[in-house]
This record gives sequence, C-alpha cells and structure tokens, in this order.
Amino acid sequence: MATDRLTLGVAARLSRYLQVLTQAKKMGKSSISSQAISEYTNVNPTQIRRDLSGFGKFGKRGVGYDIDSLIEQIRKILRTSGQHNIGLFGAGNLGQAIATSGVFADHGFRISAIFDVDPDRVGTMVADMPVRHYRDLQEVVSGDGIMVGVLAVPGSAAQEVADDLVAAGVKIIFNYSDALLTVPSDVTVHTSSPAVELLYALYFYLS
Repeated sequence: MATDRLTLGVAARLSRYLQVLTQAKKMGKSSISSQAISEYTNVNPTQIRRDLSGFGKFGKRGVGYDIDSLIEQIRKILRTSGQHNIGLFGAGNLGQAIATSGVFADHGFRISAIFDVDPDRVGTMVADMPVRHYRDLQEVVSGDGIMVGVLAVPGSAAQEVADDLVAAGVKIIFNYSDALLTVPSDVTVHTSSPAVELLYALYFYLS
C-alpha cells in the first residue's frame, strides 16, 4: 500500500501527523499516543489509527507510537525521505523570516538559494547565505537541483516569478503572496494565507 498513490485526504492527514511528531520530538518526547495526536490535529483517534495501520504496525497498546520510528515511516510513505532543495524568492522581511525560521528544515527541506532584485539586498547575507540576483534563477535552479520555489514577493511580481520557475522545470510552488497564479496542470501551487486560516477557524468558532 505504501507504494500506491495516496488519496489527498490521507496525504493531508499524514502531513499533519508528521508536523505534530516533529514538534513533539523537539520538545523532548520519545513516544506519543493517537489521542495526543488527535488533540493537536482535531482528527479522530480512530481515524489516526486507521490511517497508520494501513501501512504497518507502528504503535503498541498502552505505550503509543515511537516518535523517531513513526517520523521515519511517514516520511517514507510521503516519499520525502532525504533532503530537498528550495529556492526562496524575496529577501525582504517575510523572506528573511522564512529563511531563519527552520520551518522547512524540520521536514528535510533546505533553502539552498535566496533571490532578490533589490540592489541593496543582493549580496547581503540572510541565514548565512548570500542573496543572489534574480537573473541567476535558471542557472541556480538547475545547478542546485531546486525542486520547490517559495514566493515571498509582492503580488505584482508573483506571476512572473512563477512563469520563470515553470520554465526552469520547477513543479512545486509555495505562494506567500496574495496573487492568484496561473500555471500548467502538472505544476502544483500551494498558497499560504493566515487570513484564510483565521476565517476557517472563526467559522467553526461562531457556528
């Protein structure tokens, strides 16, 4: 089953479990129960056990799941074992926050290059990396094997960056701008919006 393509629902839930497990490990925990995972994800414990049991026997009754082992197994299931390189576009306040947060590094993603067009930023250091000029995109994406482009640019520039990333062969774009991006069908765009998450949370709070 682990070699089959996951449904969107299962993949989304496994990703959420992985996020909780990674944070629990950073907090010094070595094991965790399905009930605890449920409290952090709002996914029913029975659903959690069903999701995980489909790939093998990971937990022990009364003990829970070994966090290190489960992290390793979920990463294999999601095919994210190993390290994957990211190109970050935009070295302003948002880009610097992303670069220094470790949010991607926790899950095996490495920001290998940061780009900007502002001459006051190009050549400066962000997260111990020199900011590259945007014109180097094609060369760096190819040379570093960048798989993901993260857009921390103004909405007015986002489509142009997306177009250039697609032309360079990047298939995954993580969009922090407010632009609606048009990309080919084989390219995946994920838009991150705190406002949308807040609206979602408020709907259930107020209902």
